[in-house]
Amino acid sequence: MDERRARRHFVAVMAKHLPPSASTLRLLDLDGASGDIMTAWRGDLDVAHVPPLELGPARLAPAAFDAVVAYDVEFSPGLLRVALKALRPGGRLIILQSRGQVSQSQAQMLRDSGYTRILVEPALDGLGVLMRGEKAHDTSNTSKRIRSIAQADGDLLELERYAGRYLHLLIQQRPNKPVWKLSPDETITWRAAAVEQGARQILLAFSSLPKAVAFMQPAVLTGLIRDVNKVGKFSRSTAKSWLWDLMLNPTLDSIQGQSLTAVQIDPTSAEALDE
Repeated sequence: MDERRARRHFVAVMAKHLPPSASTLRLLDLDGASGDIMTAWRGDLDVAHVPPLELGPARLAPAAFDAVVAYDVEFSPGLLRVALKALRPGGRLIILQSRGQVSQSQAQMLRDSGYTRILVEPALDGLGVLMRGEKAHDTSNTSKRIRSIAQADGDLLELERYAGRYLHLLIQQRPNKPVWKLSPDETITWRAAAVEQGARQILLAFSSLPKAVAFMQPAVLTGLIRDVNKVGKFSRSTAKSWLWDLMLNPTLDSIQGQSLTAVQIDPTSAEALDE
């Protein structure tokens, strides 16, 4: 396999480890190519490139990025320290060494540098090593963590001015089981949460997975929405083909007193969810 093709395969492995984010994921690319390759696959990336030799407090604002990626960049305490400062709480550092090997010292260096939820494993079919660590959240409350990410996107957005590539819907899946558990006579159906305004059905849509979850948690606890067991991710182009209107990033107050319903959605039209 030639070097360019191998790099694309390795970068694809890195892309699978990008964290959930608001509608735009702020990515710091330290090797100068991984971000561009990922952007061809994901249009929600806002990529900045800073060479490792130019890293420093004066160059990077604290907590400015959701993720930092580095392909075949020297793995050093200095790199880890500066990347940690650049990450938001819960942000993720993803390093891939195409000719490296897994060792306990790699995980220890990440741990000593202040990273949590550390993963070190072979990158691709036993080749190379992938290293991942996260900046600790500033709260142990899961709901607060989700809300802190969701706040990056505003409420009640105008769809025509929304620049994101994807929309997320609150889904009632029946039966509520993975595909591999289905019996031959069972078929998965999806119904998406919506409100009724006269004869119109308006889908409740969200700009990101955190935004959808931040809305869903209190909505379920207060009994406003029932039986939602999944969040579906759909491309903007798919959403444009729907016959229903959309309410983008609704608030609880904006749907209080309205009649709630659900509309049939084709599950095969959905995109794969981010990790």
